[in-house]
Amino acid sequence: MQRAAHGLAAAVVRELKQRGRRLYGASVTVLAGKGNNGGDGLFAAAKLAARGMRTTAVLTADSAHPEALAAFLAAGGREHRLTAENVEDLAVLAAADDVLIDAILGTGARGGLRGPAAELVSLLQDLKPALVVACDIPSGVDADTGEVHWPVLPGDVTVSFGGIKAGLLADPGEGYAGRPVLAEIGIEDRLPMASLRRLDAADLAALLPAPGRRDHKYSRGVLGVVAGSERYPGAAMLTVGSASVSGAGMVRYLGPDAVARQVLARVPEAIVESGEPGRVQAWLLGSGIPAPSADGDDGDGQHRRAREVLAAAQAAGQPAVVDAGALSLLPERCPDKWILTPHAGELAAFLSARGTSVSRDEVESRPLHFARLAAADSGATVLLKGATTLVASPSGTVFSQSEGTPWLATAGSGDVLAGLLGALAAQYAETALDDGGPFAALGIAPEDRWAAVAAVGASVHGRAGGSVGGPVTARSVLGGIPAVIRKLGKGTTPV
Repeated sequence: MQRAAHGLAAAVVRELKQRGRRLYGASVTVLAGKGNNGGDGLFAAAKLAARGMRTTAVLTADSAHPEALAAFLAAGGREHRLTAENVEDLAVLAAADDVLIDAILGTGARGGLRGPAAELVSLLQDLKPALVVACDIPSGVDADTGEVHWPVLPGDVTVSFGGIKAGLLADPGEGYAGRPVLAEIGIEDRLPMASLRRLDAADLAALLPAPGRRDHKYSRGVLGVVAGSERYPGAAMLTVGSASVSGAGMVRYLGPDAVARQVLARVPEAIVESGEPGRVQAWLLGSGIPAPSADGDDGDGQHRRAREVLAAAQAAGQPAVVDAGALSLLPERCPDKWILTPHAGELAAFLSARGTSVSRDEVESRPLHFARLAAADSGATVLLKGATTLVASPSGTVFSQSEGTPWLATAGSGDVLAGLLGALAAQYAETALDDGGPFAALGIAPEDRWAAVAAVGASVHGRAGGSVGGPVTARSVLGGIPAVIRKLGKGTTPV
């Protein structure tokens, strides 16, 4: 507990310094629950008092951690016990301080705040304290799933002990965590490998494929694309264009003649196929193809092409990126090297069609749970698009990437992501991902490596959007991909 308190206090000091605030005389209020989380907050406040800060504790329960409270009072802290009668006064008092530490509920809590504590946090949401530091997890956020139980006080910083909690890396909880900070408490080497992780820039540099001196267009990966339709021709150009600038050696397009002519005009590097395609190592299907209609009408032939390609890819053991209209064409079980790319509404429809009735709102409130469920049920890797992109492996491991910008919520952005993922799948198609290499060096298990490939794509896509600024269009994001790959790819080795 002392190590956790030290890490929490150090984070408060660091944040104040970064904001140009004096430490001596700074005012700090800790909202302390009755458990160990409250104890961490009280011990941290005692350490801050020793540095000359004015500290106040609002005790939100009938009892508090006895040793921590004694240390806090001995350091000169002031104590207030929260009641229904004084909740408004204490909210104003807490919001006026330089720092507010949220240490009410810890990682073991289930459910949200109740009674005066819930009212206090609701008031603080409106009062907007200057700096909120959450202790291990914002009170009301599920540490394992990111599910939010209202009310929750948004943090500017969340100081996690031992490891960043999964709920801080998954929506909607991530939106309330602010910036996660890890405070080491000496148990890290005894903890199991996290089932939710995030790739950083160094990981991406290690995993991004790069061509070698002896490579040619076929060895670099050939991607086949069945995307776009007479109704949505732009999706074909965005997917093919994105794949072409994301490292694929060749892109072959299959689609209606009218769409194919537009693809060739916009992306002259592409190979437009009118019959059986030539050599292909990975596939991208579904972007810009409407879901099958109830009467089975397939006027432009794209559903037929997608079905045929899915069957051929499954028989040949080829990777595939499956998006939008092709999600409803999948077999009951898929290979893990198939990457499904639904948004929340598409995932709800996908699961409901397979016997788990769920709404879009439910997926958005528990995305980590439903992404894992879809991967386990289908056998595929599932990339759930959102403010935080979750990539679930059938094993249960999830990669969480949030490099994107809200400006990426624009038409065609998902098509660009699909093309990028397809290019990566083609480049890795004939590489034995279970033979070690950079995946093993990063501790990524063989069964999770296609999920890692998808996470690389999600991160590059998000960074490309961020590099453009805002507002963005899908075409501008596409144009930003090569620079991001160049920047991240320094030091990469050929696959």
